[in-house]
Amino acid sequence: MKIRSLVSTLALLALCISSSAQETAPTPVAAEPPTDEWEGIVNIDASVLLPDYREPWNAGEPSGGSGTGFLIGKNRFLTNAHVVSNATKLVIRTTNDPEPHPARIVHVAHDCDLAILEAEDGKAFEKLKPFDFGGIPKLNTEVIAVGYPIGGDRISVTRGVVSRIDFRPFSHTQVDSHLAIQVDAAINPGNSGGPVLQGGKVVGVAFQGFSGRVAQNVGYIIPVPVIHRFLKDVEDGKYDHYVDLAISDFPIENSAQRKALGLNGGGIGVMVADVEPAGSAGGILKRGDVLLSMDGNPVLNNGLIRFEGELMDMNEVVERKFAGDKLELAYLHEGKETKTTVTLKRFDPYVKLGEQYNQRPRYLVYAGLVFQPMDKNLMDAHQMRDPATNYMFDNYLTEKLYVQNPEPVILTSVLTDEVNTYLAPYAQSLVEEINGVKIKGLKDVQTALATKGDKPDFIVIKLLEKGRPLVLKRDIADAAHPRIMQTYNISEDAYLGAE
Repeated sequence: MKIRSLVSTLALLALCISSSAQETAPTPVAAEPPTDEWEGIVNIDASVLLPDYREPWNAGEPSGGSGTGFLIGKNRFLTNAHVVSNATKLVIRTTNDPEPHPARIVHVAHDCDLAILEAEDGKAFEKLKPFDFGGIPKLNTEVIAVGYPIGGDRISVTRGVVSRIDFRPFSHTQVDSHLAIQVDAAINPGNSGGPVLQGGKVVGVAFQGFSGRVAQNVGYIIPVPVIHRFLKDVEDGKYDHYVDLAISDFPIENSAQRKALGLNGGGIGVMVADVEPAGSAGGILKRGDVLLSMDGNPVLNNGLIRFEGELMDMNEVVERKFAGDKLELAYLHEGKETKTTVTLKRFDPYVKLGEQYNQRPRYLVYAGLVFQPMDKNLMDAHQMRDPATNYMFDNYLTEKLYVQNPEPVILTSVLTDEVNTYLAPYAQSLVEEINGVKIKGLKDVQTALATKGDKPDFIVIKLLEKGRPLVLKRDIADAAHPRIMQTYNISEDAYLGAE
């Protein structure tokens, strides 16, 4: 799978469009079920606690939101992950029953923006009929979006047509891309997680759109293949995430280039532009190889593949697979055709570049120095200005910096005290070494601070691209540490992650 573009997701907002559907002449479809059969569509109210990445020892900032979900099985409601992310309390209601029913998350998949909820007491929903799933709707056919958008407490129904079916970025994490369907039905905040219906069956889940300043009447739904993959993944009781081939490609559309690469015409073959060493194809494919087929399906020179009777992005072949599945590849290496089998796995390094949810920020505080692992949440919260730190984040994948720095650690701030006077300019710097110990992760910081190196009476911290090290007198720093913890009301000096 390609490494996803962060830039292309910046204009996307999770269901933050407010435009109305344009008047069209859609292809007629079967009538939708009457309103009383929509009782399985629920309004979801979420109480949320937003993590505090500037002061990670604090509980966070309370917030809230609402969305939509719908019944897919016995006491199982499907919705978007972004509706329930960071939730501390969930309540669901139906349009004919104002009674709030406490609910909980059963499974959540942030990489495809889907989640399953259950009511703590499912008796109220036992007589409701679960929705059935359809297939991928055809272009220019009518669909109906049903949910609880802003502007009222009861169900809202909007109509529109399918205008595009494409592989595109999902805004929830800002790094994941999957198959999505574009519609011109009005989809507003609160519609998130609601069913999109055609012929009485679910053909997608409403989840995001463009803001009105970027495009008009453009909303997106998560199609049935993505939903089915999520439901199959969690059948064993846990979610294993999408797998990734972790390559990027370059189209071979120039005739001279095709001849130079030894291609015999027919429009088959796309060039491998880059391969991630930690990805599924690392050590197998090389930059400049020409990918010919995936699981026997020829790859066209523009990166498309005919799969399940449709032309689509070649990544769709990988999208339908799970962790540990095999993928058969045929490719040209230095002009010689080669076949191989790749075992697919998740590509973890790119996760740091996307939004993360449902996790407590990790940190370590010592003598007023706050150390935190680099990720997008942290970079955004601190509005990092240090050039070396920004270079590390911006080029973490493209320059393969994750190979030598699997978890970059940043000295994010200095809590003012007499022991760390004049050290504030070191804040936002990348930590390279402490007491002679190389820092490749947050746990290394804890180990290194306890290590007595060449200068046992001092704590010596080497920061990337800083001309001189940060130095503390060990005994004075040790004595100051509890005082600083009390001054700044920090109850726990470190959270390194769940065991």
